[in-house]
Amino acid sequence: MKKVAELRSLTEDELMVKERELRKELFNLRFQSATGEIQNPMRCKTVRKDIARVLTIKTQLKAGKRNA
Repeated sequence: MKKVAELRSLTEDELMVKERELRKELFNLRFQSATGEIQNPMRCKTVRKDIARVLTIKTQLKAGKRNA
């Protein structure tokens, strides 16, 4: 998957920034959902999965499994 390969090429600091951006986007999407302004409700699911990917790669980096 292209997305995972892109994330694996990032440094740990870049992954932290990416996670922060995704969490902010998820917050905004949830806020839009609560107020009924959301344009694409499926985007919430995609962003949650992206956050999970970033967290998985961060965990692998800490465990020393760069290419696992």
